[in-house]
Amino acid sequence: MMTNNSSINSNSNSVPAAGSKGRVLLAYSGGLDTSCIMVWLIEQGYEVIAYLANIGQDEDFEAARTKALAIGATKVFIEDLRKEFVEDLVWPAIQANLLYEGVYLLGTSIARPVIARRQIELAKQEGCAYVSHGCTGKGNDQVRFELAYYALCPDIKVIAPWRNPEFYERFPGRQALLAYAAERNIPVAQTSAKPWSTDENLFHISFEAGILEDPNTTPPKDMWKLTVDPEDAPNTPERIAIHFVEGKPTKVENLSDGSTVHTDALELFMYLNELGRKHGVGRIDIVENRFIGIKSRGCYETPGGTILRAAHVDLEGLTLDREVRRLKDSYAQRLAELVYNGFWYSAEREFLMTSVDFSQRAVNGVVKLKLYKGNVVVEGRTSKTSLYDAKIASMDEAGGFNPSDSEGFIKIQSIRLKAYVAQKAMIDKSK
Repeated sequence: MMTNNSSINSNSNSVPAAGSKGRVLLAYSGGLDTSCIMVWLIEQGYEVIAYLANIGQDEDFEAARTKALAIGATKVFIEDLRKEFVEDLVWPAIQANLLYEGVYLLGTSIARPVIARRQIELAKQEGCAYVSHGCTGKGNDQVRFELAYYALCPDIKVIAPWRNPEFYERFPGRQALLAYAAERNIPVAQTSAKPWSTDENLFHISFEAGILEDPNTTPPKDMWKLTVDPEDAPNTPERIAIHFVEGKPTKVENLSDGSTVHTDALELFMYLNELGRKHGVGRIDIVENRFIGIKSRGCYETPGGTILRAAHVDLEGLTLDREVRRLKDSYAQRLAELVYNGFWYSAEREFLMTSVDFSQRAVNGVVKLKLYKGNVVVEGRTSKTSLYDAKIASMDEAGGFNPSDSEGFIKIQSIRLKAYVAQKAMIDKSK
């Protein structure tokens, strides 16, 4: 496990404090909700340890650490999970071409397994009988986190305040939380000028709620955080080449500047994010179906992921056997649904990903791309394991293919169609 474990102790005892109901490891963000949850848990008699996962979000982690200790956390863990996130979650998502409901690249969904995994490891390390989170009782994340918790540690106990009537009846809205924060001296950063909620990681940022709850409201231009408006993106396109080995990105080259090259997984992905942001790549505005049955409007920015998926899908066209690709495409939606719904640690997800891994053995090569005003344009591809035969495909030479063989192929394919048309005629005649 590659983590950057950073903790601060203000209580070095190995057992919960006297009178405590137990020790809780809280997934903490430093925001209003989880700060109020921390103080509320302490008031309920729990000892609280705070856990912050660095998965690439724009966050002042040291400020969050200071705040957590100031309001009562006995320890704070800040874990750098960015490399794990890319290698263990992002790369498999790219290999599988994951796309929920045909549009969403699952940026929030794929982050939850790595966050939950480290939370459970720390809970075991620190002797916590409980884990807690700040997920709403109407959303998908409560399901994703808790299914992961129970899969990884069946005996763990989960405290979900936003499903506890004592908590959500006391705090029916943001104003009640703000009042509680003022009473308990919890520092709060006001964000009233941004009437929506966000969730950010290295893969994407999501926007939902507030004014976005009206699906016909056009997002204001200043909402988008990561990417340049495509209309304002550079007028000069930028060309890159992405190298893949067994479906995983291994190198990116900037063909326009002729010098920039990245091979480290984290650096490679961060560089693609940088390019995607610059050229306005990866914005979507959708209405999706949550697992719990509610439709939700969400806006997303996924710059690097959008570039990678376009390149990977194209390379599969060159290297995958036709029937293998059809089978893979046929279960890709089901796999996306499993990940979206929180079943990363399920038998069925592992079963399908094993098949994906097998399919990727031949997905080796280089894809050339042009980035221009929100578009990712494929301009060429090459592979040493290509199934493409230029001679057979050529219209200018036979290349070992006998055109007369097509006649028998067509006649065989027509047998079923002739029988169906005859059957339809019989049915129509009998009416």
